[in-house]
Amino acid sequence: MASVGDFNVLSSSIPATKVELSVSCRNLLDRDTFSKSDPICVLYTQAIGNKEWREFGRTEVIDNTLNPDFVRKFIMDYFFEERENLRFDFYDVDSKSPNLSKHDFLGQMFCTLGEIVGSQGSRLEKSIVGIPGKKCGTVIVTAEELGCCRDSVLMQFCANKLDKKDFFGKSDPFLVFHRSNEDGSFTICHKTEVVKNTLNPVWQAFKISVRALCNGDYDRTIKVEVYDWDRDGSHDFIGEFTTSYRELSRGQSQFNVYEVINPKKKGKKKKYVNSGTVTLLSFLIETEVSFLDYIKGGTQINFTVAIDFTASNALGFGARLPPDGRVSHEFALNGNPQNPYCHGIDGVMEAYYRSLKSVQLYGPTNFAPVINHVARYAASVKDGSQYFVLLIITDGVISDMAQTKESIVNASKLPMSIIIVGVGPAEFDAMEELDGDVVRISSRGKFAERDIVQFVPFRDYIDRSGNHVLSMARLAKDVLAEIPEQFLSYMRVRGIKPSPAPPPYTPPIHVLQTQI
Repeated sequence: MASVGDFNVLSSSIPATKVELSVSCRNLLDRDTFSKSDPICVLYTQAIGNKEWREFGRTEVIDNTLNPDFVRKFIMDYFFEERENLRFDFYDVDSKSPNLSKHDFLGQMFCTLGEIVGSQGSRLEKSIVGIPGKKCGTVIVTAEELGCCRDSVLMQFCANKLDKKDFFGKSDPFLVFHRSNEDGSFTICHKTEVVKNTLNPVWQAFKISVRALCNGDYDRTIKVEVYDWDRDGSHDFIGEFTTSYRELSRGQSQFNVYEVINPKKKGKKKKYVNSGTVTLLSFLIETEVSFLDYIKGGTQINFTVAIDFTASNALGFGARLPPDGRVSHEFALNGNPQNPYCHGIDGVMEAYYRSLKSVQLYGPTNFAPVINHVARYAASVKDGSQYFVLLIITDGVISDMAQTKESIVNASKLPMSIIIVGVGPAEFDAMEELDGDVVRISSRGKFAERDIVQFVPFRDYIDRSGNHVLSMARLAKDVLAEIPEQFLSYMRVRGIKPSPAPPPYTPPIHVLQTQI
């Protein structure tokens, strides 16, 4: 607990604001022969202490368009006193491969997070560059500070008598939701699925956070556009209407039946009434529980450290143990398998140095045994009262890849997460595959139920300027970054709610008795 307290104190001295980045492009290069490009945006940030670019995240792919408005956002910490360099790369996606070299490069844009936040209306528009002699179009990046609203809403809509847009059939309608910004512009926040060949669609219910829908401002305008889907990406505009969270929260009623208006048609035709109606069928508010709600409710986080004792270089693995020299891939670091617990980080370090004097560095580097060791404990407590985190410190030369992948796939059903810290100059391609951020890890045709692995290379956090406090804080932050969401994903899938927090402590009242 001391180390957690120390980290909180440190991070509190580095104030950060969470901002959401929305990305749109105009006039991208067309790399497809018979249709338009299918663009994706990939965001990179620069690693601390060097100039290496690291992938931060990707948007979705939008088919057949040179003017994409990406729905998937990037949520970042904005530090006022720091220069956060960003690079936005754009590709025309030609296959399902996550390897960007398999796709056509459309250009890139460089800026800083401060540049975006500091632009008028926090809206930065810059030219896309990177292909000599070509005009690559422009990119628009908008930043919005996130509110702290934790509610989500489950909504369902239907429509009636929409305009017919297809020559040989009816329309294929879908809805696009936009929230208004403080400068009067709009940001896309949700698209429904397409319902084929009907003028009276019923869309599936969808869940969206109130923060994404209106940033917690119940009276902020929400614009909803209705389109007829076309295969070539040139979707036909049917009409639009506006509402607000406050109006929608009235639920199914006469107040939530909206006329779909096409302004061009309304301006041309005197007898124009509308292009159909959209009706809210249901509106259900759900309060999103947080990681801290579970901690306050008594969920215990168990932390296990596994240290690589192979010759290429808290459980240890990959060493020969006294007295008989047998090779072990899961031994107690403190030498006591009946009570392998260490008191804090100092206890782990003391046990590590003691082990170095008694065991022989050996091999091979097998991850599966230590993963299975922690998984056995996690499998015995699946009621949400405990969660297990395994930290593996290794040089990255893994010997049992197939068995490790199988262990991770099996462990993805359990209340546990795995952190891998790669130490040294080795290539960590295998670790990136285990991380599963780009492609969900699988074994024998079975995919992991959820992403439970976070990999970070230690070398990215060595601060050449000597500011080790800040660089180690960033390492700790990135190592732990995915744990809360991985924890919540397990609880959500299992339908486990946090236990109520105990009542606050009330000191006893002492009654003073006096004698008269």
